[in-house]
Amino acid sequence: MNIRISVSVCDAGGQLLAFSRMDGAGWATIYGAHGKAITSAATGSPSGRIPADLPVMQRTNELSGNRMVYSQGAVPIVIDGQLVGAIGVGGGTAKQDEECAMAGAMGLHC
Repeated sequence: MNIRISVSVCDAGGQLLAFSRMDGAGWATIYGAHGKAITSAATGSPSGRIPADLPVMQRTNELSGNRMVYSQGAVPIVIDGQLVGAIGVGGGTAKQDEECAMAGAMGLHC
């Protein structure tokens, strides 16, 4: 894809498990990748499919320390039907980020 990205993997509670930033990836990709992963883990849905203006999501974001990012680029990790975490990507377009996150989740054999 010729992009420089950051990748964040978190558990079902949004706690960071693994992180990697490619050389040349912008500094903000760090926050985008992790914020998207937190959003996906909190909702069990891809991060770009959650409306940020819902009161329950606004409150959930407040409780997370305003770390949630409601932008396409993260997918939940589900194993044997149970949500175990999420993987988020930042650095490309929204579509590229989600494609990379999906590839990462597939690599986990979910």
